[in-house]
Amino acid sequence: MADSDYKIFWDETLSHIKKELGEEEYGIWFSKVEYIRAEESAIYALVPSTFFLDMFKPKYLPKITHKLGELAGKPLTVTLEVPKKGTKPRETASPTPKKEEKTAQTRQNFSSPDDADTSQAPVGVGMKKRNHPQLQEEYTFDTYVVGEINNYAFNAAAAVARNPGSSKIYNPLLIYGGTGLGKTHLMQAIGHYINQNSDLKILYITGEGFMREFIEMVASSQKNKDAFAKKYRNVDALLIDDIHTIERGAGTQDELFYTFEALYNKKKQMVFTCDRPISELTKMAPRLQSRFQWGLSVELQLPKYEELMAILQKKIILKKTELKKDIIISDEIIEMIIKNISSNVRDMEGALNKLMGYADLVNKPVTVEIAQRELKDIFADPKQGNMSVDIIQRVVAEEHHLTPNDLKGKKRTTSIVRPRQISMYLCRELTEYSLTEIGEAFGNRDHTTVLHSCKVIEEESRSDTNLYSTLERLKRMIKEYNVK
Repeated sequence: MADSDYKIFWDETLSHIKKELGEEEYGIWFSKVEYIRAEESAIYALVPSTFFLDMFKPKYLPKITHKLGELAGKPLTVTLEVPKKGTKPRETASPTPKKEEKTAQTRQNFSSPDDADTSQAPVGVGMKKRNHPQLQEEYTFDTYVVGEINNYAFNAAAAVARNPGSSKIYNPLLIYGGTGLGKTHLMQAIGHYINQNSDLKILYITGEGFMREFIEMVASSQKNKDAFAKKYRNVDALLIDDIHTIERGAGTQDELFYTFEALYNKKKQMVFTCDRPISELTKMAPRLQSRFQWGLSVELQLPKYEELMAILQKKIILKKTELKKDIIISDEIIEMIIKNISSNVRDMEGALNKLMGYADLVNKPVTVEIAQRELKDIFADPKQGNMSVDIIQRVVAEEHHLTPNDLKGKKRTTSIVRPRQISMYLCRELTEYSLTEIGEAFGNRDHTTVLHSCKVIEEESRSDTNLYSTLERLKRMIKEYNVK
């Protein structure tokens, strides 16, 4: 069959997939995939980098081959190729401007005629420039493990990194979630990518750092005040970590508001991280709150078990490379870490580093017994212990102006039944107690009552965004209460 005939099938396939995925997701991934040639029962397409290939192939290639087979009436294989370094663009590619003819927009979109394989690659792939001095070397896209829980946040970060400031949909990008879930990693990965693939000016700082510089500026001369404004308003990408820390500084908020306005009007990219949704920053000025919500907000949650395993396994590989030693940490030990540390990924990584350090220093393999001995203090930390049902009942009751006894009692008024169902759901989510044990803690209720309550809350939270936000807020309050 002629090459042009397969191109027709290819275009029709992508048209179907675009309708299925929607403009946003399709634009992120499929705009970078290019049909290049065909042979008998085979199509070849070009993708920008091995990183992109690893992300794209398992998620989208089955969709492509299935739809192609339907349209062509016979199986067609699809082979995805990555350009070899130094090769010229293929004939099917769009003409690329010479170096001296590059416009600012070309640079912003990271097209590079000299390095086709790095045009979409994350930092770490074909690096040419030095690392940005404000960014940690290990916080790149290719060291970030993507799973079901964090896939949306990762895609959003990747979209911003590829085209900073080009879309109001992603400007600003706000990444929020609890401590140690990867917010800083994703933010700095954006910075690394922009730094390695463009000549744009990037500034990364923590909320505390911004506030400290502002306070020092206020006490200084007019010259320093002008320098402060110039520093933050003449960048192409501003990354501020832990934005919640400026909640207590009214003057700092005013300065950030004017900085936000200046950058937004110039179509410069802004990325922020926060430990909670912006709506919960009650001391944040309303006008600044609203600005943070102009773009896209994405949440990071604790990954599922399989994803945690993948994350820690990748951490081991990176650490082995750093130490230049083949240190083996078994899956049984990784599973033990995950089971005993329920707070966040950072704490799990800390436990892993302790074992890797032990193996490096004493030059011995890490057994389960050694891991238990070396991590006993971490595992004994009350923050990692099983959550108390009493604490959950207390927090939920206070939030609804009730008492724990109301939740345990027999009254079935709406004002009590709903909080009781929420409490039971949170008990099942945050503790290891069985349905029977939870029922006993709520006035000796039957386990079927607990199960029904959990199902009601779980199903409603999928469609009711207000309920979902309430549950997430209560989880944070309960965990903070548990640490006290």
